[in-house]
Amino acid sequence: MVKKWFSIIGREIRGLHEAAYLLAGFAVLSMLLALVRDKLLAYSFGAGHTLDIYYAAFEVPDILFATIGSLVSASILLPYFIEKFRHNDEEGKQFSDAIFTVFFGAIVLGSAIVFFIAPFILPRVLPGFAGSADLPKLILTTRVMLLSPFFLGLSNLFSSLTQMRHRFLVYAASPVVYNLGIIAGVLFFYPIFGVAGLAVGVGLGAFMHMGIQLPFLSHEGMVPHFVFRGIDWSKIKRIAITSLPRTATLSANQLASFILVSMASLMATGSISVFNFAFNLQSVPLSIIGASYSSAVFPTLSHLYYEKNLKEFLEKMIAAARHIIFWSVPVTVLFVVLRAQIVRTVLGAGRFDWADTRLTAAMLALFTLSTVGQSLIVLFVRAFYAEGKTARPFLVNAISASSIVLSGFFFLWLFKVSPLFHFFLEDILRVDGQTGTSVLALSLAYSFGVGLNTILHWWLFERAYPGFTKPVLGTIFHSLSASIIMGYAAYLALRVFAAVFPLTKVWGVFMQGLVAGIIGIVVLIITLIILNNPELKEVWRTLHRKIWKVSMPPAEVERI
Repeated sequence: MVKKWFSIIGREIRGLHEAAYLLAGFAVLSMLLALVRDKLLAYSFGAGHTLDIYYAAFEVPDILFATIGSLVSASILLPYFIEKFRHNDEEGKQFSDAIFTVFFGAIVLGSAIVFFIAPFILPRVLPGFAGSADLPKLILTTRVMLLSPFFLGLSNLFSSLTQMRHRFLVYAASPVVYNLGIIAGVLFFYPIFGVAGLAVGVGLGAFMHMGIQLPFLSHEGMVPHFVFRGIDWSKIKRIAITSLPRTATLSANQLASFILVSMASLMATGSISVFNFAFNLQSVPLSIIGASYSSAVFPTLSHLYYEKNLKEFLEKMIAAARHIIFWSVPVTVLFVVLRAQIVRTVLGAGRFDWADTRLTAAMLALFTLSTVGQSLIVLFVRAFYAEGKTARPFLVNAISASSIVLSGFFFLWLFKVSPLFHFFLEDILRVDGQTGTSVLALSLAYSFGVGLNTILHWWLFERAYPGFTKPVLGTIFHSLSASIIMGYAAYLALRVFAAVFPLTKVWGVFMQGLVAGIIGIVVLIITLIILNNPELKEVWRTLHRKIWKVSMPPAEVERI
């Protein structure tokens, strides 16, 4: 049975839309488990001290993963592996062994350094915990969490090899087992080890994320081994130089997020938890739509650029951008309209009370404003990486990260000194009278920075490939206008069914949101049909094909 399972997920599979839908299917499964994970965390602990410690413990390992783990990302290594193995399998194997050896040493050294300096740096970078009784727990949990960047870094390295051989299902299944490990941490390890047990679950999930790829690599004789002689340091240096802008890009993003969490640590108890719950929920459409399309198109873009077929390169980018916008805009509108129903259904009950729900829903609405932009950014970045132009995304993301941090301080200052801004933000998001609302300034800053990032990336790509924007404008008009009508229909349906279902019960809130969402989606489809929308026709044709018989790679891990 186990052998049969590995033979299925290790199968070779080769159209853009079909591949994206296949990967989206795995992303949906992974997201469902992620929602179960967050539901368990919210039910068990609520937005309080325990989850503040748990989420804060991710921050330093995340930075470590962004700096060292990104050196072996598929976005960087895949074009090199394609080139090396196309020439000679033995040359490719020597190359992968060298990369594995160098990375293993670097991540172990980095983890060891963080392990020993954690007591000194954590009170400074997360000042809300300085002098707190929770600081020892945070230090221990952070140290255990260092297992994650180690295993996920190896997993990203292995995924370059599995993707090169078109065995994409095996890596697509990796996030599923990752979330299973975290769930095990909540159910089994927390009762034994306390909050550090949650980190044990994260480490277990990361190990399984890596381990699920080993049977295929072992069968193909491609498991990297340690080598201590014959490492071509000139090639390693070339990759390091190539990946340095990408590493700096990820580091800039992580640093911006880190600073926002650092600011949240000084706010009311539960602010870090609310920030992360809302961020995780808004990541669902990004993982299902943006990551799936950008990952599906990346190897094709790499091959097309390698063959200098720039006309088809541009056509693939236009197709991917159109469908990302087609899906992302309606999802954004639905998430904003149904935010309270989503949060209450996914996270509500147990220790996660109505006050937590209201604040998380408001945060979700602000984060969701950046969904379309985040999805397009991933696509643009992959396109530049396919060309080997890693400096451009770095410069843009550095500007964006700086704007997130500066606007975070600005909006927080404005929230404190301007009663008008304070009242407007609370009133429009319906959290007036709620405590701890200053955390809303952080999600607003994040979406502002993402918006700037999107504009800059789009401008750079249009300069490099004139003619990209015009075919996408029609999709923007259709999707946005239909989504506004859909959102209004869903909002009216919420008001009607508020009198039908008992909103004091989670199932009543769920049914209210579900029926309103279905009505909104039906209105959306009817509107798109009236507009004779071409993307809707393409989706219909695609769904009549056997999408499980195609292949493109899933998204690699960029954040633990």
